[in-house]
Amino acid sequence: MSTDVWLPVRPEEIEGLPEGPRYLFWDGGEDGDQEFPGDPADCAVYVVPYMKRQPVKTRPLARLRNVEVVQTLTAGIDDVLPAVSSLPPGVRLCNARGVHEASTAELALTLTLASLRGVPGFVRQQQRQHWQGDFHPALADRRVLIVGYGSIGAAIEDRLVPFEVAGVDRVARSARTTERGPVHPVAQLPALLPEADVVILSTPLSDATRHLVDAEFLARMKDGALLVNVARGAVVDTEALVAELATGRITAAVDVTDPEPLPAGHPLWSAPGVLISPHVGGPTSAFLPRAKRLLADQLNRYTRGEPLRNVILTTGGEDA
Repeated sequence: MSTDVWLPVRPEEIEGLPEGPRYLFWDGGEDGDQEFPGDPADCAVYVVPYMKRQPVKTRPLARLRNVEVVQTLTAGIDDVLPAVSSLPPGVRLCNARGVHEASTAELALTLTLASLRGVPGFVRQQQRQHWQGDFHPALADRRVLIVGYGSIGAAIEDRLVPFEVAGVDRVARSARTTERGPVHPVAQLPALLPEADVVILSTPLSDATRHLVDAEFLARMKDGALLVNVARGAVVDTEALVAELATGRITAAVDVTDPEPLPAGHPLWSAPGVLISPHVGGPTSAFLPRAKRLLADQLNRYTRGEPLRNVILTTGGEDA
């Protein structure tokens, strides 16, 4: 029986790991060519290394013939999903729900406030030692639309409330009701977009959301609106965004891009009214403590035969 657990965090650094499995450290190495820590055929649980290139993350998958669980440390699974077909049937693929909400929501608010209040311009002025006051919009009294209302979207709304926004509209794959109000289906976006001063994207990347933000979506945004993307780069049609920014009608703040990393010379770098951060929504001091707690909990559940958290799909079966 397979008993090995491959961890990208050294097991002695994780409190509360259950006894029984053999814990092996593997994070792919600096260049992605680190040797496997054991026979892949003996790996029962593979925890995908964090902040590594896709080929590094997926390199072991085809050789994990007896694996039962693949646990990512990311909220999205789109970089692992294409290689899941190489796994045997019955493998549970789990994401890191509960790990990135705080950090990503913080960044969504940071990008929103920095863009609205003109912080990038202040930084440029400081570099020139130039004092120039100006009038900028506040987040207070603005209407915000959150597209993708899962745990991260809810965490973003938690942080919006103290800023006295005029209101929050929520959109997700399907309609439902929450304590804070209704969640609208994606089909209602055309009616909601013209009313939003700030549109925050926090939706997973899927076939349904790829290029969800296209030229038509952007054209429906109201004059002067701000688009904030902390989801995935490919949720936005980059060419359409560059074209819309060139008109000066809207602004944008993006933590993710398509392509990513954004290459030097790409027109998005120099587009007017855009603030770009290099996909830093997750990697903060908040990540590791939450990741360790998730891993300890999941592995205790696994060894006791209890249901795992955050099962997104089971190979050979239906999506969760």
